[in-house]
Amino acid sequence: MLFIAGLFVLRVFAEELTEFAMVPRVDFVEQEALEANAYQDPAMWFSRPGMGAVNDPARWQPSYAEGTAPEEAADGETPAFAVFFVHPTSFTENDAWNAPLDDQLSQDGARVMVRGMASAFNQASEIWVPRYRQATYGAFLTDAPEAGRALDLAYADVSAAFDFFLESIPADRPIVLAGHSQGGYHVVRLLLEKLKGTPVMERVAVAYPIGMPISIETDLPELGLPACASAGQAGCVASWASFGEPADTSQYLRIYHQSPGINGNSRETSPILCFNPLTGGIEDSADAASNLGTLVPEEDLSGGELVPGGVPARCDPETGVLLIGDPPALGPYVLPGNNYHVYDIPLFWKNLQQDVVERVRTWQTNQPS
Repeated sequence: MLFIAGLFVLRVFAEELTEFAMVPRVDFVEQEALEANAYQDPAMWFSRPGMGAVNDPARWQPSYAEGTAPEEAADGETPAFAVFFVHPTSFTENDAWNAPLDDQLSQDGARVMVRGMASAFNQASEIWVPRYRQATYGAFLTDAPEAGRALDLAYADVSAAFDFFLESIPADRPIVLAGHSQGGYHVVRLLLEKLKGTPVMERVAVAYPIGMPISIETDLPELGLPACASAGQAGCVASWASFGEPADTSQYLRIYHQSPGINGNSRETSPILCFNPLTGGIEDSADAASNLGTLVPEEDLSGGELVPGGVPARCDPETGVLLIGDPPALGPYVLPGNNYHVYDIPLFWKNLQQDVVERVRTWQTNQPS
């Protein structure tokens, strides 16, 4: 509940929360790398094979709201694939740059996020979600050197977990990379630093660095994969940032414009990649009838139910954000400006569940016989 209260503070006072309040004022403390075999320990994973559906938050399957479940036609056997999901930031303290792995509050918050987000990938044969020493929220509010070092530390853990993931899955199994917010940042780094130009990249059916703004001009060409421009396309990147209307994107775009692109150039005039989960393409729109199920959470975020036909989506050609019409009532964690960042995945939970399967099917079809 303290974690949820923290989110509420961010929602109400985000404009007033200054760098002084959120950015750590302590020195960055060098930490040793995790032991080489750290991720062999099942306790280092929120989700991984063998945990069982009851204990694995990513295996949760929400039900439709009473009387709203559509008839689902059989669409063939689901192909085998493995998901590596990186959870978003759940550590908001300003007395440390990285969350300790024994910090119960942030770990409980991360587990809640895995349940509501990684569960959209629950058709996978394997879902792997590592625990890691995530950078604190304030690391994203400053360009201080300590922030970069905090993100490097977090990424080093994610990278080590990904290595173990690759060692553990069948060598010919297609891979789906996914993450939200800070998790999306780490997915982008995995593409850049571990996969680009390697044979493993050929196994990536799709990458979802969701909630991570990607410049079409300065970022996307560096990732080694094109944008997911059409439904069912494989070997591509999909990302979006959700805003209700009227949308105030000034704060979101200010941070985006002030940070350089992956290629080092300014992103000041570069459009943001906008993927529409309701169509499976980019720079397009769909009405609410195309939404197969929004995951509407319970007040404490411990559960929720699917509600179809409630939320439309259209890419805004001027800002590159995904506009969702009148702000839907999903809970108190909408950020200022009608920013639905926390709900990027729940808004389109069912469509995303189907989208990933279709892209894996295409990947499978494209493999030489």
